[in-house]
Amino acid sequence: MAMAEPIVEAADLNKSFDANHVLRGVSFVLAKGETLVVMGGSGTGKTVLLRLVAGLIPPDVGRLRVFGRSIERLSEEELLPLRRRMGYVFQGAALFDSLSVRENVAYPLREHTSLGEAEIEERVIRNLSVVGLSSDVLDLLPSELSGGMRKRVGIARALSVEPEMLLFDEPTAGLDPTNSKLVADLMLDLRGGVCDTAMVVTHDVELARTVADRVAVLIEGRFAALGPVERVLSGDDPAVRAFLAGAAR
Repeated sequence: MAMAEPIVEAADLNKSFDANHVLRGVSFVLAKGETLVVMGGSGTGKTVLLRLVAGLIPPDVGRLRVFGRSIERLSEEELLPLRRRMGYVFQGAALFDSLSVRENVAYPLREHTSLGEAEIEERVIRNLSVVGLSSDVLDLLPSELSGGMRKRVGIARALSVEPEMLLFDEPTAGLDPTNSKLVADLMLDLRGGVCDTAMVVTHDVELARTVADRVAVLIEGRFAALGPVERVLSGDDPAVRAFLAGAAR
């Protein structure tokens, strides 16, 4: 992995909200072809870190390069071409409630491309097929879908821009074990040619074991551990062991 092209390079990232110092010097590299899973309890800053990488919020201190470009001080207009190279899968899928599955998946294509209607429809159907959904769901509203189906539609929407990197925010949160496994298996399948680089934030230990090349454990704003998945999850760091014991309950 050390020889692979770096997609994300973060050094000493700090982020505070009012008096709450969420991230306290986080550093890592995400290489092309790698899946990095960031674990930690609720409120530890996992989603904040993902939003920093996506350029949705800036760091207070630190350096952050994405696709070889420093993004800490870029304007919204300058960030747009970089954001088009990544797909963001929000926690809970974050689908538009009033739009059909078709329109939800088509939304990024209408916003960011000049594709015609026939091409948009073709890509929507193709992306739904990639996540294991048929054209039967095209006209359904999010409220008519199961939790697992909503997650998969959210992934199909993220794939619409043909991203080079996927960012997943708690992709199995709220799902039963069967649907969690389906989503984990889908994330593995995507690496087979659809999108080979991902950053995943989760508290789901089984998901980490399934999809991660490396795991980082975020505790009190810092990485208490960062390394190959089994070495971290089977390690003897007391803080990491305490987190994993709580996550397994």
